[in-house]
Amino acid sequence: MRSRGSVVLLSALVVDSVGTGLFQPLSVLFFAKLTSVPLALIGVLLSLATAVTLPVPLLAGRLADRTGPLTLVVGAQLAQGAGFLLFTVVTGPVGIFLVSALVAVGVRFFWSCVFTAVADLADGSDARRTKDEWFGWVATTRTAGLGVGGLITAAVVGIDTPAAYRTLAVGSAVCFLGAGAAIAARVRAPRRVTADDHGGYRGLLGARPFLALTGLNTVFALSSMMLALGLPVFATVGLGGPAWLAPVVLVGNTVFITLLRAPAVRLAAPFRRTRVLTAAAGMWAAWCGLFALLVPGQPGWVLPVLLVATVLFSAAEAVHAPVSTALAEELSPTGARGRYLAVYQYSFTVAGLVAPAFFTSLFEVRYWLPWLVLAVVNALAGLAVRLLELVAHPSAAVATT
Repeated sequence: MRSRGSVVLLSALVVDSVGTGLFQPLSVLFFAKLTSVPLALIGVLLSLATAVTLPVPLLAGRLADRTGPLTLVVGAQLAQGAGFLLFTVVTGPVGIFLVSALVAVGVRFFWSCVFTAVADLADGSDARRTKDEWFGWVATTRTAGLGVGGLITAAVVGIDTPAAYRTLAVGSAVCFLGAGAAIAARVRAPRRVTADDHGGYRGLLGARPFLALTGLNTVFALSSMMLALGLPVFATVGLGGPAWLAPVVLVGNTVFITLLRAPAVRLAAPFRRTRVLTAAAGMWAAWCGLFALLVPGQPGWVLPVLLVATVLFSAAEAVHAPVSTALAEELSPTGARGRYLAVYQYSFTVAGLVAPAFFTSLFEVRYWLPWLVLAVVNALAGLAVRLLELVAHPSAAVATT
């Protein structure tokens, strides 16, 4: 069986990401505006809803290997769509927890299975693209969709009425339900042979190169999250800059990544994936180093340094997502690809759990300390990736069609 529907899949992922972008900035504000539940309790309920999903990748990976990932991707999108529709009728804490958990489970299933689905689609495709390019297109569509959704939300939130917030929730639901329906109707990928399960998850514990990459990617995922998480506080509180500075930089970062990703992946193709990740770690270390050097009250050179640093961050982000995912896929046995790539997503989960405490605790000591520590950690991670070459199979290190 040959693959079909790659354009539909990428288009559906754009729509999916628009849905995410519509609601991502409202995760707390929505319930604060439309219910009487205290803000602190809303935060606890959302955290508990996320914690419930921690075992999901283990289940999702096994199901993806047994039944195929596309069905799970579609189910995840339908769950998110249903959850966002239910957001519009929630009034109390129990409801907030249940609908948030439904959406969070859908999100976790989606990200645990979508890269396996793309890899299966690539295996059965006649298009002469490397896995790095396939994953690069997925990352690009997500960045573009999040940007579009975020811009729409910024415009609608200015209205600041209950109807406006409910409209955004319904819009997100329509995006997810539409994307799921399109994938279910038009996308097909060959089934992998899974007779040899490579020892299941117990066998995965012996896959040292893969586990090493997953651990190192936690550092890279943390770096990827830190600009959006830390810049608003750093720019306004640490540097005493204007309120518009962080949003402008973040929009510029989104534009840079969207424009850079495809050419960056093509330029990186001749090089070993481990070397590309080392270069990304170096660029992230340089970005953090420049941020650590900034001081308040010097707008004449703060703005140029911020621009250069953001370009470095964007270049690192542009190559990291597709190349690291392609390397993880190549280090995964075909018959157990679903489980391996699902476990790989734990690097992003751990980074998401660590990032807020990492930034705030260090920022309280010195405003430049989070960036200095992250620069050092990235430098060490970059060196560790080079050591990964010693144990990874050579075929996993290079991009192939």
